[in-house]
Amino acid sequence: MKNHDHELLSRAIQLARENVKEGGGPFGALITLDGKIIAESANQVIQNNDPTAHAEVETIRRASKVLNTFDLTGCTLYTSCEPCPMCLGAVYWSRISRVVYASNREDAARAGFRDAELYQEIILDPDKRSIPFVNLGLPDAGSEFEAWDQSEIRKDY
Repeated sequence: MKNHDHELLSRAIQLARENVKEGGGPFGALITLDGKIIAESANQVIQNNDPTAHAEVETIRRASKVLNTFDLTGCTLYTSCEPCPMCLGAVYWSRISRVVYASNREDAARAGFRDAELYQEIILDPDKRSIPFVNLGLPDAGSEFEAWDQSEIRKDY
């Protein structure tokens, strides 16, 4: 398994390096199920003008389409860098079972990426964050969750 991990992680790094040559960000990722690659992608933020188009998110989207499910239990994500807070959330929402990464958040910071700032913001109370978060607490707030709870299409995710 260890050598297979190294090969797959090397592929994620290769995707990242190829993406840089093509004018994209330095991140690559792939997802496996039962040791087989089911999806891979590189960062598409610059190409798509989409701040959410990180390699991990793009790869999760592709794997979910291939498997026709949002539940990626049993899958492994190989990524060229430790997932940022957004991608970390996507990993947990998708229920990926394992993450293997090469570079870490400090490496990303040295390259000019601000993951550390985002990790610091997440732990703050919403009213203490650098971007104002305003909770208005409207009278009908929460009714959407009641509707979901009573819906025939309700699924836990």
